[in-house]
Amino acid sequence: ARQSSRLAEHVRESELEAGFFFGASWAPLREQLEKILAADRRLQTRLPPVLIIGETGTGKSSLARWLHRQGPRAPQPLIEVNCSALPEALAESELFGHERGAFTDARTLRQGLFEAAHGGTLFLDELPSLSPAVQSKVLTALEDHKIRRVGGNRQIEVDVRIIAATNRDLRGAGESGEFREDLLHRLDLYRLCLPPL
Repeated sequence: ARQSSRLAEHVRESELEAGFFFGASWAPLREQLEKILAADRRLQTRLPPVLIIGETGTGKSSLARWLHRQGPRAPQPLIEVNCSALPEALAESELFGHERGAFTDARTLRQGLFEAAHGGTLFLDELPSLSPAVQSKVLTALEDHKIRRVGGNRQIEVDVRIIAATNRDLRGAGESGEFREDLLHRLDLYRLCLPPL
């Protein structure tokens, strides 16, 4: 009974998210989203990244979920990562995986979140909090559609739609060296700016 009530609760949450409400102030955003979805349906694979910018609490995560569920990859996995919650020492292994023996605690091979999201969407919330070295690997994954596990020498093909989100000024972060300008350039194909609350 507890499991079925939990399942029903999850279904209700999913239905609410599917019916995402766009008020009058979000009309221009809705138009942008429709253009992105139309392009996605034409492309199907190797979907360009989406960059969502907005203040904390404006609904960046909800919008990322909505975009995934309305698009051609809806049946595939959506994996959400809060990059600011990843300890710097574990971020690379978490995103790209590691081979057995890559470091002291790596007793088994571990698949990273890029691999787990293959065919679907990887939502990287607060992407600028990743170190420049990990940002570089994200850029490589975006450009080459390949990743390499920590401690590995084999490249692994991944087809992942990246949705990145932040509340920071990425141009300023790029100029100060906190965020890679080449990564910003690669991410900035579809930019969605959420209005403040």
